[in-house]
Amino acid sequence: MPKQPRSETDASPSLQLSVDRTSPVPLYFQLSQQLESAIERGALTPGSLLGNEIELAGRLGLSRPTVRQAIQSLVDKGLLVRRRGVGTQVVHSQVKRPLELSSLYDDLEAAGQRPATVVLRNTVGSAGARAAGALGIAESAEVRSIERLRYAHGEPMALLVNELPAGLLACDTEQLEATGLYRMMRAAGITLHSARQSVGARAATAAEAELLGEEAGGPVLTMERITFDDTGRAVEFGSHIYRASRYAFEFQLLVRP
Repeated sequence: MPKQPRSETDASPSLQLSVDRTSPVPLYFQLSQQLESAIERGALTPGSLLGNEIELAGRLGLSRPTVRQAIQSLVDKGLLVRRRGVGTQVVHSQVKRPLELSSLYDDLEAAGQRPATVVLRNTVGSAGARAAGALGIAESAEVRSIERLRYAHGEPMALLVNELPAGLLACDTEQLEATGLYRMMRAAGITLHSARQSVGARAATAAEAELLGEEAGGPVLTMERITFDDTGRAVEFGSHIYRASRYAFEFQLLVRP
């Protein structure tokens, strides 16, 4: 499975960090917020080292327990990891994806997350009951089933299963690993128009957890989507799971007039 190369340089000395002792906001929280912001905007890149707690405490005039508490809060969020013999290392920021008709590949690329894909399955067979119902076809009809593991910055992010009416799209495995499914659809002249989507959460199975690098039974986000083209035809049924520690959906809520 692809792993992106990581830098192991200490990036913290170049950061502009400061704390306001007159503020009612706890010092550890001020520091953790600044570090989290640096990770989100890319000033602290995945793989970079944060430096040791003693140096950071001395630089900011903070106690070591205060710095340790700030770092631990980011470790708990999955943004930092402590590696024996290496130090405290940046993992990456959590991907926050808006709920709109776009692909995960496009969203990751737009966010500078360097997406990569491993195709686990790319087959044609009879539609199961759920896929047939979603796509509006008979269970005897053939569908193309594609299962992919999507990475960002070398870390597994999501396990994607997509089922399409057979013959809709030429799905070369090499091309599926090089780009996103929706891009391939658009290139083939398919105009995506709308979708019905549901979002949920559950515990990961042992097999899912192993692929995603999580503990068995750990939390995963789920998303099911039926996508329609501009003629109203169902062209895709997607059933995806995402690492809850690395991924979040964003909603925009409007007040009804």
